[in-house]
Amino acid sequence: MPVNPPIRHPDFPSRNIPPREVDVWLPPGYAGGSAHYPVLYMHDGQNLFASVIPTGKTPWRVDEALAELVDSGEARAAIIVGIWNSGERWREYAPEKPMARVKDPAARARFTERAGGISSSGRYLAFLVDELKPFIDAEYRTLTGRADTIVLGSSMGGLISLYAISEYPEVFGGAGCVSTHWPAGGNELVNAMADGLPDPASHRLYFDYGTETLDAAYEPFQLQMDARLTTAGYARGANWLTMKFEGAAHNEESWSKRVDLPLRFLLGP
Repeated sequence: MPVNPPIRHPDFPSRNIPPREVDVWLPPGYAGGSAHYPVLYMHDGQNLFASVIPTGKTPWRVDEALAELVDSGEARAAIIVGIWNSGERWREYAPEKPMARVKDPAARARFTERAGGISSSGRYLAFLVDELKPFIDAEYRTLTGRADTIVLGSSMGGLISLYAISEYPEVFGGAGCVSTHWPAGGNELVNAMADGLPDPASHRLYFDYGTETLDAAYEPFQLQMDARLTTAGYARGANWLTMKFEGAAHNEESWSKRVDLPLRFLLGP
């Protein structure tokens, strides 16, 4: 389904993190209307839209997927905010407080070497909540409440999405965690994040994973999180969903084939 390209906000300034591109996609019917819309904040924003991603790479096509779901009545129309990543992606996306609870020296050393330092996700989330969201709410016709504010990402973006809804449960009502990169901190990270889960009475969580490439290592950690979700009072299929995709790899091509599922679950009518 052909859709309009997103609006680019180049070098979006911040007191907390380096400036970066922010793309805002407006749903069909927005122009010339008066309706207000939920907002979906997505990480790794340079990989989301076919009109943005360089030729030869595979985008999520999240705009096309959502437009089709809205057209079929399976999801609410929403504004999509794509936040581009930076050279500090791992540091910005690694959950700061849970990572601090990882005591395994080997795991800590691996993370520090890969990330180039300790987590800075507290500043990234401060940018998202205190700087970007107020701008989006002022500039566009948004529904500003928790139930209409959702965050979604893949891999390390899955970790920061869960961390966002846990650190700011009054801001975000739903989180999509696609191919969540649990090995960044292993079992200790899973338990630390499970200790901070938001109230299941007012929040919705989506998780998934494949079985190939990096995703091949995820199942034991996700099953551990699933057990903790049950203990925390989440009900599978109601306010929580975990999906396994046989043969799916850790890349945008695989995520684009199933992005309709978190959209349907988190933005369902």
